[in-house]
Amino acid sequence: MNTPKAFFTVFFVFCAVFFPKIAWTQQKEPSELQIFRRAYPDVDFICSYSAAKKDFLITIKVPKTPNSAEKATTALWWAGGRFLPEAELGNQEKYWTLLYAYPKKLADPANFTAEETERMRTFGSAENRKNGAGTPMFFFDAIYDAKSRASLEQHIRRYTILNHGVSVHERIKVQLQNAETRILALAQKDKAVSDFVTGIASEGGYVWRIISGTNRKSFHSLGIAVDIQPKSLKGKEIFWSWAKDKNPDGWMLTPLSRRWMPPESVIEIFEEEGFIWGGKWGVWDNMHFEYHPELILWNFGSR
Repeated sequence: MNTPKAFFTVFFVFCAVFFPKIAWTQQKEPSELQIFRRAYPDVDFICSYSAAKKDFLITIKVPKTPNSAEKATTALWWAGGRFLPEAELGNQEKYWTLLYAYPKKLADPANFTAEETERMRTFGSAENRKNGAGTPMFFFDAIYDAKSRASLEQHIRRYTILNHGVSVHERIKVQLQNAETRILALAQKDKAVSDFVTGIASEGGYVWRIISGTNRKSFHSLGIAVDIQPKSLKGKEIFWSWAKDKNPDGWMLTPLSRRWMPPESVIEIFEEEGFIWGGKWGVWDNMHFEYHPELILWNFGSR
């Protein structure tokens, strides 16, 4: 016991037993946490491990307003990438992980297998929409100060984007305006993009509401989603649920040629600015863009 090696062995055992927090630092944090740090560079993510919970506690510090030094703090458990409060750790099956597959290329329903078709039919069923798993909103409520309608609405601003007014969260102002600048510049030399811009009837942004047919809050309720609605659909479909009303069994097989959609170059610009496009979802929403830089980074590697 007089050797330095024996001394340090006893010392570290003593610390692990009587000061468990010291042992927390020996756990390697989830590698995916770096995606969130890159996606939200002004937000602090402090990670510590709880041996008792066998999970990581993520302390999230968000500027109270853009460029503010004062930050609001929320602590959530990693929970496999779900960011859950302690009270929900026993209900993880109710929630998706925040990082999920978002495709680079739009899937063609002409190539769907019978199994894929049936899976989408089930996913879009009233029963699944009401009782199935969904996105946990706790992380986004922290990022956008959206734990209540009153707190969220302090951050809602109205901007003119592509010649139409839209109300969104102040945190996505720069990204939305960057997309607009690039789209308008492209419209000067691309007729399809020019027709898209002049064909816009309205833009829907912030609305505090629940997603139709579910018990979950919409991302429109956070002010980070924008619906770009055209003056004319020209006989095409734009939203899966409206198509389902007409074709309950085959809505998921609606050909791409029968769906209204923005030009591919417009979709790419939005994606490069951190937005995902609802047209790539199984339950497609072709007017819908939603700010999720973490998904762009996770699936594409950069933006």
